[in-house]
Amino acid sequence: MAHALLRTSAVVTAAALCAGLASASASAAAGPHRGALVSAEHLRTLSSGQVAGQLAAAGYEHASVRNGVDTYRLVYRTVDAHGRPTTASGLFVLPRTGRHRLRTVSYDHGTTSYKGDAPSTTGDGFAPAPALTYGAAGFAAAEPDYLGLGLGPGVHPWMNVPSEVTASVDMLRASRAFARRHGRELDRKVLVTGFSQGASAATALGRALQNGSDPWFRLGALAPISGGYAFRTAEIPALLNGGVEPKSGTLYAAYLLVAFNRLHHLYDSPAQVFKSPYDETIEQLFDGTHTGEELFNSTPGTIGDLLTPYGLKLLTDPPERFAAALKVLDGTCQWTPKAPTRLYFSRNDEQAVNANSTTCRTQLGTQVPLIDLGTGNYQGSRHLGSNVAGTAAIVRWFLTLK
Repeated sequence: MAHALLRTSAVVTAAALCAGLASASASAAAGPHRGALVSAEHLRTLSSGQVAGQLAAAGYEHASVRNGVDTYRLVYRTVDAHGRPTTASGLFVLPRTGRHRLRTVSYDHGTTSYKGDAPSTTGDGFAPAPALTYGAAGFAAAEPDYLGLGLGPGVHPWMNVPSEVTASVDMLRASRAFARRHGRELDRKVLVTGFSQGASAATALGRALQNGSDPWFRLGALAPISGGYAFRTAEIPALLNGGVEPKSGTLYAAYLLVAFNRLHHLYDSPAQVFKSPYDETIEQLFDGTHTGEELFNSTPGTIGDLLTPYGLKLLTDPPERFAAALKVLDGTCQWTPKAPTRLYFSRNDEQAVNANSTTCRTQLGTQVPLIDLGTGNYQGSRHLGSNVAGTAAIVRWFLTLK
């Protein structure tokens, strides 16, 4: 589910990315400790007025701004989708307050395919705006880039829930270690949120924290926004029947098949799944080095123009290996939260159809409020607009929690 996939990418120089990737990859072999810091780079110091200006320019509310912030790019040790040591990066925001002990927000971002669009590497205001919102409200905010994005080596395993969880947990560990170096302590109760792709990542992270995946951190509250929680039963049917905006649906179908093939071997050749001429280019377009604009301009407008009959059959009747992978993806809401939980969605979302959120609410339990954010939009997208409205609503809610 997208935030930057369909938009022009922010510019990050290839030289800077390659240098960071080489450094991070070389350091990965130096030690096995998940969450250990590899490097920390100070990005910006912003006054409260500057944060408010940044948020306003990005289209976000700034009523909750109370203080300035310092932002950092952390590179840390984690594991890849196969459990092998690797590194990942993320954005960490510390509030400029005198408080020693800080309440902590973990925010998981929506879909992007370009390394330079990740929260810690983009100059675009949309991706880092939630972390800035929480930091300027007085929280410490951790926003992982996930595997293969930002300064992470390799390609991004899109919608791979287990690696989203390990990257998020390890980002929290790295953030705690970094905060201690600056004389701050992160509260063990984590306020977990996320948008779109990051919403299902957040529900899975909440479950992991509740189940003791880390010896220090625990789930303090959960508030995901507009997630793709039910791909097999809700999202994929909507991609195929027009319930999802056609161009968005085409890109999601392509990303799903390319990313899942890399992990689960769904096809032997792109030509089995993708029509000519896209079979020659589609996998390269999702290698992390192509901007959202390139991806948009190099793909057709409908799924029917992209996929072969076999490609369509993979989606309508997934073989056993694909079905098993989708079951993991669709299982992030199958638990009962013990911490305060709210689900947020946007009515008639053109990308994450509402059946995703109603399914998740049924699975989590009727005690969980399902909050309609209305029909506001961001750059013409109701889906993106839900992240803007949801972030404003959630920071207000988090500020009321003890």
